[in-house]
Amino acid sequence: MSTPRAERQSAVPGGVTRRRLTPALRLALAGLLAAASPVAAIPAAQDAPAPVPASEVPAPVPAGDPFEGPYQPTDDLERGLWHQMAEAERSLRTSKQVIRDPELNTYLRDVLCRTVGPECANIRLYVLRSPYFNATMAPNGVMTVWSGLLLRAQNEAQLAAVLGHEFAHFKRRHSLQLFRQAKEKSNAAAFLSFTLVGSLVSLALVESIFAFSREMEEEADRDGLKLVADAGYDPAQVPLIWEQLLDERDATLVARGRDKDKRKGKAGLFATHPPSQARVDYLRAAIAQLAAAPDAEIGDTRYRTRLAAWWPQFLDDQLKLNDDGGSLFLIESIDKANGWTPWSGFARAEFHRRRGAPGDAEAAVGFYTDTIARGGDLPELWRGRGYALRKAGRAEEARADFREYLGRVPDAPDRAMVSTLAGVE
Repeated sequence: MSTPRAERQSAVPGGVTRRRLTPALRLALAGLLAAASPVAAIPAAQDAPAPVPASEVPAPVPAGDPFEGPYQPTDDLERGLWHQMAEAERSLRTSKQVIRDPELNTYLRDVLCRTVGPECANIRLYVLRSPYFNATMAPNGVMTVWSGLLLRAQNEAQLAAVLGHEFAHFKRRHSLQLFRQAKEKSNAAAFLSFTLVGSLVSLALVESIFAFSREMEEEADRDGLKLVADAGYDPAQVPLIWEQLLDERDATLVARGRDKDKRKGKAGLFATHPPSQARVDYLRAAIAQLAAAPDAEIGDTRYRTRLAAWWPQFLDDQLKLNDDGGSLFLIESIDKANGWTPWSGFARAEFHRRRGAPGDAEAAVGFYTDTIARGGDLPELWRGRGYALRKAGRAEEARADFREYLGRVPDAPDRAMVSTLAGVE
């Protein structure tokens, strides 16, 4: 199966060009992230913001309350925030890093609407091509889902867990409360100016100001868990996605010769979902109190079917992070959960080809060959094997594989480069 043509850029050896967040999009997202709800708490800064008078704080709304229409700004401060978020969204709409594939967007919106209910109609969903595990939701209804999340979720229930958590922060107006706290911690007018024209250096200010409290995080976790269960998904999948992130982080540290972090710690602003063992534990305790439906659904087959065409590209983005431990853990965990598939065989071959350790070129050739022999028909299998054969000094075999790739993808975006390697015009 060929990779989707939507959102392709000029190719590099082994796959399409990874989309790092461009400075313009990072600034736009800063404006949204500043008032958005990241999936997991960032530990509070040492200088905590001063308490906000109760009269100035929007009342939290239980996530299960009936739908009453979209929230509207109530004062000049909120209207200013809405204006800046609208500016940021305009940049987002035109960004080349937004995946616009209709089928993928429709599928993700279907999962979102099943999870959150009628308010889905007021959520504007953007799917971003970025390898980090992330999702955000701003108070004005803008939600972003990053491709790194789609790569790591193993089924619809796990994806719904993240979307439900985000929606719970939105429904309880947690980020509006934090925005008003920012008014006390820094000059609100200066902050609004930052969201429009500020520098990337100021992103550290966003991380410091907009840190959810443990109470807010736990509220969003528990509300999100209920949304997942009410949607008919298996709630047991909710803690699993956080536990998988813990294990992936441990694998990264071990591969880099560092000790495991004892399931604590913090990630950067653009990987804003540091899970903890405490989160896993209290979610499991909450699940024990739920009366899960006997026909609760995981949605793994449907998820694999809808995402299969995108995984080669998303995996390509992941491998370019040079996170050998995390990438290999991710490949193995997906393989274990889903069973062997041609794309997982491709993933393992790509890992060895990209890593380039002694013996990796021949190992990659073996994995590509095995995957093809077992029925794999991703065109990238022949291209990848061609690069590995070339590195192993098997030039004629490499040229044959490059020609096979070009025959399978006549309009390949990297046709010119691969044609040169194949020795064809």
